[in-house]
Amino acid sequence: MTLEAIKEHIKSEAGVLLYFSGEQCHVCHTLRPKFAEAFDTHFPLVKQLFLDAEAQRHIAAHFQVFAVPTMLVFLQGREFAREGRAVSLHQLVEKLSRPYQIMTEV
Repeated sequence: MTLEAIKEHIKSEAGVLLYFSGEQCHVCHTLRPKFAEAFDTHFPLVKQLFLDAEAQRHIAAHFQVFAVPTMLVFLQGREFAREGRAVSLHQLVEKLSRPYQIMTEV
């Protein structure tokens, strides 16, 4: 995935999750399916993009990601949440629930 493609997703999608991980990061690999399931359940309109921060260093640097795992959530084109390392999935879901609900009410 290119930086331009990611920027286009952020601009065009209602929401985007950028999940930065690393090949040797066991925590990253453990958390990824949990985040994917939680976002599928609670935030189905949020596009999930999983990126290897080591292999795509220029993309990680562009988003100022210097540690893994790091999750960035964009809602309506703006960065809404940035969580890293010791992230609480439950707290992130709580933080996003109300804005997501407002964003998706039509």
